[in-house]
Amino acid sequence: MFGETGGAWLRGRLSEAARSVWAKHDRRTDGQLPLWRHLADSGAVAGLLWDLWVPRQCRMIVADQLPGGVEDARRLAVWLATTHDIGKATPAFACQVESLADRMRRAGLDMPTLKRLNDRRVAPHGLAGQALLQEWLIGHGWSRSATLPFTIIAGGHHGVPPTFSGIHELNVHPDLLWTPGCESVWRSVQKEILDACAEMCGVDDRLSEWRQVKLSQSAQVVLTGLVIVADWIASNSDLFPYFFDSGSPSDEKRVKAAWEGLALPAPWRPVEPVMAADEFFSSRFTLPVGASVRPVQARSVEVARRMSRPGLMVIEAPMGEGKTEAALAVAEVFAARSGAGGVFVALPTMATGNAMFPRLLRWLRRVPDAEGAGPRSVMLAHSKAALNDDFGEIVRAGRRVVGVELDGEDDEWRARDDHLAQSAELVAHQWLHGRKKAMLSSFVVGTVDQLLFMGLKSRHLALRHLALAGKVVIIDEAHAYDTYMNSYLDRVLSWLGAYGVPVVVLSATLPSGRRCELAEAYAGQSGHDMSGVRSAQGYPLLTAVERGAEPLVETVAPSGRRTDVHMERLGDDLSELADRLEHDLTDGGCALVVRNTVGRVLETAQFLRSRFGVDEVTVAHARFVDLDRARKDADLLRRFGPPEDGAGRPVKHIVVASQVAEQSLDIDFDLLVTDLCPIDLLLQRMGRLHRHVRGERPAGVRVPRCLVTGTDWDAVPAEPVKGSQRVYRLHALLRSAAVLEPYLASTAATENVVRLPEDISRLVQSAYGTGPAGPPAWQDAMERAYEAHLLHQETQSAKAQDFQINDVGKPGRALIGWVDAGVGDADDTRAGRAQVRDSRESLEVLVVQRLADGTVRTLPWLGDGQGGREVPTEAPPPWEVARTVAACGLRLPFQFSIPEILDRVIEELEAECVPAWQSKESHWLAGELILMLDQNCQTRLAGFDLRYTEADGLEVTRVQ
Repeated sequence: MFGETGGAWLRGRLSEAARSVWAKHDRRTDGQLPLWRHLADSGAVAGLLWDLWVPRQCRMIVADQLPGGVEDARRLAVWLATTHDIGKATPAFACQVESLADRMRRAGLDMPTLKRLNDRRVAPHGLAGQALLQEWLIGHGWSRSATLPFTIIAGGHHGVPPTFSGIHELNVHPDLLWTPGCESVWRSVQKEILDACAEMCGVDDRLSEWRQVKLSQSAQVVLTGLVIVADWIASNSDLFPYFFDSGSPSDEKRVKAAWEGLALPAPWRPVEPVMAADEFFSSRFTLPVGASVRPVQARSVEVARRMSRPGLMVIEAPMGEGKTEAALAVAEVFAARSGAGGVFVALPTMATGNAMFPRLLRWLRRVPDAEGAGPRSVMLAHSKAALNDDFGEIVRAGRRVVGVELDGEDDEWRARDDHLAQSAELVAHQWLHGRKKAMLSSFVVGTVDQLLFMGLKSRHLALRHLALAGKVVIIDEAHAYDTYMNSYLDRVLSWLGAYGVPVVVLSATLPSGRRCELAEAYAGQSGHDMSGVRSAQGYPLLTAVERGAEPLVETVAPSGRRTDVHMERLGDDLSELADRLEHDLTDGGCALVVRNTVGRVLETAQFLRSRFGVDEVTVAHARFVDLDRARKDADLLRRFGPPEDGAGRPVKHIVVASQVAEQSLDIDFDLLVTDLCPIDLLLQRMGRLHRHVRGERPAGVRVPRCLVTGTDWDAVPAEPVKGSQRVYRLHALLRSAAVLEPYLASTAATENVVRLPEDISRLVQSAYGTGPAGPPAWQDAMERAYEAHLLHQETQSAKAQDFQINDVGKPGRALIGWVDAGVGDADDTRAGRAQVRDSRESLEVLVVQRLADGTVRTLPWLGDGQGGREVPTEAPPPWEVARTVAACGLRLPFQFSIPEILDRVIEELEAECVPAWQSKESHWLAGELILMLDQNCQTRLAGFDLRYTEADGLEVTRVQ
């Protein structure tokens, strides 16, 4: 296998002029690599990647396009990698290093000097290579249009496929490809190299059949991604050393040493589970004592097994019903059948991603591989993954593996060495770190942004597509996204469907219209009638979609878990709230008060503390530094989590929280008070009410009760507070109030009782439908709100198109201009996330304290010895201190995202820049904005007073 590279063979087939063409040069050492050597290295790496790293699911995307199937696909991939840099055999490229250009001149390849080729930018070597391959294929009887889907891979191997204007500009500058007066020599050398590559790769006798192939865009993208990876690996001088003389190690030793040094983990090779559902789930998950598999879990697996081929499955089931476990079980079934090599789990936020990551690890340790499979690569893919303890433990657990840099890139995160967690056989591989390669790991948990970036015109987009084309994709909390994000999600689903990627979508509260949109996006033009998907009203509900087949919609029996929640209105006066809590908690109990803005959280908590005492009231919101947020989440789980996990549930306590209480935290309260919000989110909040089976609850809260506030209920129609309208917009709030009105007025068939889960789907479909809802006196105002909502949706949808890739094109249409007018690099920074979310760019700061004497230290109350540590300002801080500061990230609230204030904020924060923290030795802090609090943990920023406390997080007030 390792002797497959034909470097020596290739060299022996080439003339002196062809051998003189260079590909790589190290200015520091003057080492160089001939083009023939780099082409052979790249082809050898591509062959190894194809055989040992690319999942079968990806390989079949290409194989299904070619008359020779898998064998043809492998030959094509290796040939494209072998020829990808042929554009370096041109004057435009070769003139860059005078000593190497002079050697080529002496061999007969004349060219101008670098200074004389002022327009060489018109011929980047990728585009030049595309043009040369095109000419070569035309010489083998291909039409020009037939060549484009194949040659575009060379054109796009540096991350951006050429545009029509770029191709035209090169066509009018032929002197950049062939020096005038020496054109025949250049053409002869280029043909000589390409002829030899074709013979070496065994494609010369396949070209006549391939020219009839209309290569799909999905195959073009996969091949482009593979060639990029092969090129990056073959370009690394640690693995493939440059030549300092004419000597060279043998092909076999060179490639074997590089591949073994890289040590890329093989893809997951699952074995299709055939056992009954009870045995299957108990072997993969730790079920609570006495628990059995839920009907929706069992049916999900059965439906997955019944599908003729893996496709899209939408699982709608109540909160706490085990949808995540069902999704992982379905993913295992799908992967075994489709040949997927891993799983990506997309979640709404970093917090939900962090909560999911250890669950994925526990599952992975129980999932078998086919015989001979090795360690599995895992990744937590968001911008703060390095601060996650579970991920850090894997990274630190074992042996070092060689790191590999990008070809021509210097912005990769290199902070960690690679390690193998021997006990779990889970690898956090360094080469798979970084914003462009993290998704290439086999098992990835990340924010949904990482998935939506697949639809964003951006550099090296083919890498993200390659990564996802080989996985099963799980999308959690599918109801949590707005029109702008859904536009990206639908485009991504259309590409996933074209790739044949199995997808599992989870939601407890999915509107039927949105369910149908997801199914239509995945099914594409081949989709059948989706009216049954749209009209389905059952709950729990499974929807299965295969391209080219009728969709399956199945109502699943409920599990028997049921909570009857008594609904009541509550005025928005804080005294009324305190009186009600005092009454209901007379005999004890734990109440959750959810507010829609952090300002209301803090205002409410301050008032309730004056009535109940400081120790009886806790706040939870997103405006804490990361370490404090993690500590608060852990404390909430300890006190209010499942009975078997928690200890010391208070006799009486009130938690005032923002939307952080809606998801990711498995917490259970006796009483719920919530601001009015969209119905799906309100139902999520109600899922925290009497969530777990406990002993008898206190008398005043023995009946599950939800009090809806944050609204002037006497107004016509009901008028939500301004903060709620800013967050959710009026239409969704009024529809929510309208469908709740019969319960709040006790005129529903069940009087004031909402039955969970029976009423979930009906409430969601009513609220998000267009049918009449609410009292007659509300209708005019609701119609106006609806019109404003439609206009907002149209604006969001149009805005989302600005940087969105096109839908999958027809077979044979080349990827020319695929990411033209894009955003450059896509990443999980605040600016990157703003590209796929319709939100203002928010600033994140790292929070430290500066004492009166100028000493800078970490926040004093941080645990585990991290608090009160001095942070040097004259030199890079010690690693552990810098990491603590990096873990004190805080996102500034919306006031600081207003454009005219944002510029002022950045200017003031940059004035606090510590030069010693900007060096490469201080990678944790370099480039970060630092918020310096005084000794009282206060400061002033852009006309606002800021105060930070351990108990309440960040408080912001405008300077009067």
